[in-house]
Amino acid sequence: MRRLRFTGLRVRLAAAFTAVALLASVLASGISYVLLRRVMLQRAQDAVINDVRTTLAQQIPPALPPDVEPLVAASLEDALGSMPGREAVAVTVPLRGETGLPPPGVLDVPVTREFAGRAMRGVVFQRVQRHGTPYLLVGARVTGYETTADEPWRTTPPMVFVSASLRREASDLALFTRTLLIADALALAAALALALLATGGVLRPVRRLGAAARALGEGMLDTRVRVRGRDELADLAETFNRTAEALERTVTELRAMEAASRRFVADVSHELRTPLTSMIAMTDVLAEEAAEGGEGGGGGTAARLVADETRRLGALVEHLIEISRFDAGAAALVLDDVNVAAAVGATLRARGWREEVAVEGPADLFVRLDPRRFDVIVANLAGNALKHGRPPVSLRFGRPEREGAGGVRVVVADRGSGLPADVAPVVFDRFVKAEAARSRSEGSGLGLSIARENALLHGGTLEAANGPEGGAVFTLWLPDGEAEELL
Repeated sequence: MRRLRFTGLRVRLAAAFTAVALLASVLASGISYVLLRRVMLQRAQDAVINDVRTTLAQQIPPALPPDVEPLVAASLEDALGSMPGREAVAVTVPLRGETGLPPPGVLDVPVTREFAGRAMRGVVFQRVQRHGTPYLLVGARVTGYETTADEPWRTTPPMVFVSASLRREASDLALFTRTLLIADALALAAALALALLATGGVLRPVRRLGAAARALGEGMLDTRVRVRGRDELADLAETFNRTAEALERTVTELRAMEAASRRFVADVSHELRTPLTSMIAMTDVLAEEAAEGGEGGGGGTAARLVADETRRLGALVEHLIEISRFDAGAAALVLDDVNVAAAVGATLRARGWREEVAVEGPADLFVRLDPRRFDVIVANLAGNALKHGRPPVSLRFGRPEREGAGGVRVVVADRGSGLPADVAPVVFDRFVKAEAARSRSEGSGLGLSIARENALLHGGTLEAANGPEGGAVFTLWLPDGEAEELL
């Protein structure tokens, strides 16, 4: 089961598409709400104001008889307050320009002195909230009328205040808002579903390309992807197929060349082994005869030089044969219970190095490994330290210091100048020599490579570094072979 990745390309594309759809839906809904609210409130406001103006024009004639203000006030209150949701009150206009205010509690909305003052000059209105309910408050006073010259207060018409509830309009707006929210939610869900479908169709070829690329990286060079359509993804698939085909052709050619070169090295090495064996024997005989015959130093020296170089060439051929076995995958382990101290001592004694290398380690350490390959590793490490370092050369072995790690750990160190900076990273590469500038140097440059291949064949490691007190330090770790056999 594939784990859902919340940072994947499909999730990000779907989120982007959904965000765009949500933004568009919210903008459209917001604009619709604002326009509808403005239209509804403007319509309700115009209806109330026009009704107030029409009622004032009908109920208050231009020429008022004296002392009719109570009758006019009652008539205005009946006419303007009879509609549902409205309340009206008529207030006597005080003399000398004071502002008239309705009694408290008569209207649903209290009238401020500032609002009443503005109503003295004509029709005014404002929208207010009272206990969570919106209201439209209208104030008006008729100014175009005739008064009595001697007693004007007897013919002054009253001020009118009307409060109209906008509850129905608010309810309609709330219903419209809920409808918009439901529509936005449905649009968001539809946009998300469409985005997932669209991105799935777009990313499916990308996932196929990714799987093909991973398979190609794992070595399946015949991997190809199906080309569908004529869009950019189809062009990408065609490009991938052409690249994979070219890569397969190139890798096949390189593998064939590598296999041919390995076979050539192996064949040449095997062909050289027989004549070199004869040559080594003959040159040794010639060197002994020259030494016994008492010939001049020139002939004996030449014979010994030929013998030494022939033996060196023989060692190189043996190393090449060993390397060819590793390259061909033909190298195998022959495991046995080995006493490490005895094996190390035998290796050094066989090569005459027992007095030159200081050995330190437990005498009763037994490890299951290949004794012949362990001999090759120790001989190469000790020989490298003796040839390229300075005494004292030490060889320490024991159990690994890492917790839970079995096997054996061998450390070979010298007090020489250490590994040069340019040689340290490639010290285990083939034909690498610390004294590469010399046209003639002892060794084939394959010893450390063979040592590391043998360590890897055991499942172990071989590392090189410079010691804190100078000199090169090679650290070998070989696991116990019993764990390998149990697997």
